[in-house]
Amino acid sequence: MSKLDEKVAKYIDDHKKKIGTEPDAALMRAVTKGCGPTIYKADAEKVSAGDKEEMERIKKNFLIKKLGLADGPKLDEGLDACVEQYGRSNRSKFRAVFYYLLVKHFKKASVYS
Repeated sequence: MSKLDEKVAKYIDDHKKKIGTEPDAALMRAVTKGCGPTIYKADAEKVSAGDKEEMERIKKNFLIKKLGLADGPKLDEGLDACVEQYGRSNRSKFRAVFYYLLVKHFKKASVYS
């Protein structure tokens, strides 16, 4: 099993446990691969939802640049909805799982097709 496959399996398991649903494995793999080398660095692998600067970076670099969404209040609402879905009190939010939730929330799976 490759390192990427190990990470994807870990994120699918995390999604099942914390979200309570079965994720689309192919989409999870594509999102995980799209995260690049950040998933192999302990600090960068996780999202700090309480850090406003990090949320702004995710909005700018992922939602606007990667997913092609227009800036506006809907992006902040989507970020907040995904933080809530993942569990506000959950301190261990994996970047790939969080991005997966954002992709599903904004119905942008086509970006990874």
